[in-house]
Amino acid sequence: MYEEIRLDVDDPIAVVTMNRPDRLNAMTTRMLAEIRHALASAENDERVVGMILTGEGRGFCAGMDMDALDGISEDQSFSINTDGLEAEPGDSSMGDDFITGFTYMLSLRKPLIAAVNGPCAGLGFCFALLSDMRFVDAGAKFSTAFSQRGLVAEHAVSWLLPRLIGSSRALDLLWSARKFDGVEAERLGIADRLCEPGTALTVAKDYINTLATSSSPTSLMVMKNQVYRHLMMPLGPAMLETQRLMDESLERPDFREGVRSFIEGRSPDFERIKVS
Repeated sequence: MYEEIRLDVDDPIAVVTMNRPDRLNAMTTRMLAEIRHALASAENDERVVGMILTGEGRGFCAGMDMDALDGISEDQSFSINTDGLEAEPGDSSMGDDFITGFTYMLSLRKPLIAAVNGPCAGLGFCFALLSDMRFVDAGAKFSTAFSQRGLVAEHAVSWLLPRLIGSSRALDLLWSARKFDGVEAERLGIADRLCEPGTALTVAKDYINTLATSSSPTSLMVMKNQVYRHLMMPLGPAMLETQRLMDESLERPDFREGVRSFIEGRSPDFERIKVS
């Protein structure tokens, strides 16, 4: 089914690999549809606790393919032809804020980590930010690129980047489109893990394996929902929603399993998420 990506599932991990290494995994409309479809498939796979987005070869993603951008500049519009790859990933109950464009990635019910193994620019940079965490090779190179193409801060970058690094630093990266490496990405707060060259994917897999053996998948899902929704809520409503979610958690089997496993000195056996 997939022509420009790979989807590999090895319990408890799903790896979505952008697979156009000769073009530094530059995105096409076909690739965008395939990524969406693959993430929906992984979200619905009971074996999967966490997902990873990475790139084949020496790059993560160089952004939108220049040939595709040239076509878009002629048509003066951007659209994705799903071509039989229709999918609806994400939790619709999170609300309308998470259904526009690629913000569905924030509403995925399972953790999504970007393993940034090389150049990451433009739309590739957007996808890295839309992932829940970024594990970055020290030598990876980043650039927003938009200003140098006559574009604006696209696809939620204007919302996400200032929340990660502050408004002035965000404007610097957006205005200048300067290149910066993984070391600076960690210093700025964009990279959550700084990895030795060639190890970002392995480190991300180890992280998800640890989650799968120690954390409730349902807790992971609810916490992700809380964090993104509460970014846009006043403290009072956020606390009221949290109290309701706390009460619900006390009634789930995972709560008893978490307590009993601690008392008995063993690893917990939590239920996996079943997406209907």
